[in-house]
Amino acid sequence: MPSPDSPSPQPLSPLALRGQRIIVTRPAPDAQRWVALLRQQGLHAEALPLLEITGADDLAPVQAAWSRLNEFAALMFVSGNAVKHFFAARPAHAAALPEQLRFMAPGPGTARVLQAHGVPEAQIDTPAQEASQFDSEALWQVVGARAWVGNRVLMVRGQSGTAVDAAAPGRQWLTAQFQAAGAMVDFVVVYQRRVPHFTAEQFKRMEDSRHDGSVWLFSSAEGLDSLPRLPQGDWSTARAIATHPRIAGAARDAGWGVVIESRPAVDDIVASIESLNS
Repeated sequence: MPSPDSPSPQPLSPLALRGQRIIVTRPAPDAQRWVALLRQQGLHAEALPLLEITGADDLAPVQAAWSRLNEFAALMFVSGNAVKHFFAARPAHAAALPEQLRFMAPGPGTARVLQAHGVPEAQIDTPAQEASQFDSEALWQVVGARAWVGNRVLMVRGQSGTAVDAAAPGRQWLTAQFQAAGAMVDFVVVYQRRVPHFTAEQFKRMEDSRHDGSVWLFSSAEGLDSLPRLPQGDWSTARAIATHPRIAGAARDAGWGVVIESRPAVDDIVASIESLNS
């Protein structure tokens, strides 16, 4: 789970939320930002990252991509983590960003990270903050009508063990759209996702969550897959909010008892939690 791809929230009444426990599963430090935002709304939010992010083992391909920026019409970043690790690997001798280069983000959160790394807002393409989803499909609605024939696009992505982010349905779909529109698509891996080492305390927290009224917040199907098998019982009594229909489907397939879909925006997540308690 990237910086949250959501607009800044407006304060809501905490009366219906006070004391409600919610488990934020995004990788650190994004999880802590979400925890702070949700606590402002009266929730008892806590971080339990299901993935950890580290830089790519081999930085040579990333640095080579920096030397070829003039060959690309656009760079597509799958998440805020992709932005951070791409710019962290920037060679000292790298030239300034080409003015004609477009930077694509699946949501406003990733766009904010691009701006924080010096990318002009005018060069960034991202779904509007009021979009129903922040994903590959929403991004294509913004950029799909452009003339892509003969242009080259670089997908900046992550890797999980031997599996790459582009294996996700949304990434596959977006790659296919660019290729069908006549673009040539290249890829570079800039970070890795790994399953953390869970402590005995975290295992107990997972177990307790099945029956203490906690709500899990999932922003990644891969994070959901990293949940360990519990020694007692299953997830049929557990509750979750998923920030994309594909993630919600994965949670239901994994046997979660109650799963609600929500836009990946704090106000919408809070409203979903309120609906669970109504």
